[in-house]
Amino acid sequence: MPIRHPAHIAMVGIPIVSHVLPSLEIIRELVARGHRVTYANDPAVADLITATGAEFVSCASGLPVADNDWPDDPIAAMNLFLADAEAALPQLRAAYDQDRADLYLYDIGAYAARALAEAQDRPVLQLSPTFVAWDGYDQEVAAHLRQLPGADAYRAEFARWLADCGATTLDVDSFSGVPNRALALIPRAMQPRADSVDTDVVTFVGPCFDPRAGVEEWRRPVDAEKVLLVSLGSAYTRQPEFYRRCLAAYGDLPGWHVVLQIGKYTDPSELGDIPANVEVHQWVPQRAILARADAFVTHAGMGGCGEGLLAGVPMIAVPQAAEQFMNADRLVELGVARRIDTDQATAERLRAALTDLVGDAEVARRSARLRAEAIAEGGTARAADLVEKLLSAAVR
Repeated sequence: MPIRHPAHIAMVGIPIVSHVLPSLEIIRELVARGHRVTYANDPAVADLITATGAEFVSCASGLPVADNDWPDDPIAAMNLFLADAEAALPQLRAAYDQDRADLYLYDIGAYAARALAEAQDRPVLQLSPTFVAWDGYDQEVAAHLRQLPGADAYRAEFARWLADCGATTLDVDSFSGVPNRALALIPRAMQPRADSVDTDVVTFVGPCFDPRAGVEEWRRPVDAEKVLLVSLGSAYTRQPEFYRRCLAAYGDLPGWHVVLQIGKYTDPSELGDIPANVEVHQWVPQRAILARADAFVTHAGMGGCGEGLLAGVPMIAVPQAAEQFMNADRLVELGVARRIDTDQATAERLRAALTDLVGDAEVARRSARLRAEAIAEGGTARAADLVEKLLSAAVR
């Protein structure tokens, strides 16, 4: 049952766009329901946040998002997030010690938010833009990370910080692993070992979008028999050679209109001649295009996977980094995608994969079923209902 009185809800995030976008509609919905919502993040993403109606709280981040210069070593990357949490907590205390929230929401990378909530004895809820840990994750994944060089020093520093910061959860694995309560903003179909996830802790609500928004942001050309979207997201887009191969594969392909998003790291002049059936942009309204598309070439980031499943379009997955390889394999397992790694993505293979996908009736059936399942998970409205339910339980 929705809470009767407006509450102060604080969201704490990190300035990685793929972590900010998935929960924005939840924030917008909570504001629309009359709650006071504050959102702490780096000024680099302030415009995205204020557009929801939330009050922006500046919390400077040292994460290398401006130049996308992330280390390849996983322990080095984990140290970046820990250092960011250590720097963020004093900023959050300055903002919230005298203006405590009734509930704290936080991104998976925003460790300082959980520490603050525990120190203030306030309820806290994680909003996960990607898959969550499952029963057995510690043995299958985390145990390997603990064996890497530098892992012991990382864990020692994390434990020292927890002991000093006021958190009540002092075990590193418990604090950084499975949260006390979480909403997974992904289709359950994308979750590894989904049957081993504790549903008393994690609720899958699916991608959280406003179904009324974005529909008119892109118009399908009247002469396009089929539409293909090619996008590698926002981070790993410095791929001019891959884009040239896409132009060779899909340019002048009879009946196809192609939308090619190249991001901010590639200059359009590097692509050479652009075929008449291709439009090239640095940024596109992806959901609006997918709503009218027939196929999707994606880097298999979780956001793109969710949008593709929600639109019910078959996908060619070209993973670039991190969990995208696992996501790509999962799409293949679901029967709605083909995986082609970047170094194998010749024009011939890209074209053959597209022809294979759109001509397969079973792929179409599976795409339609997964779309229906993703919609049924409830999305934004259900997520906001669950936030209010947690608030109601906290004030009793």
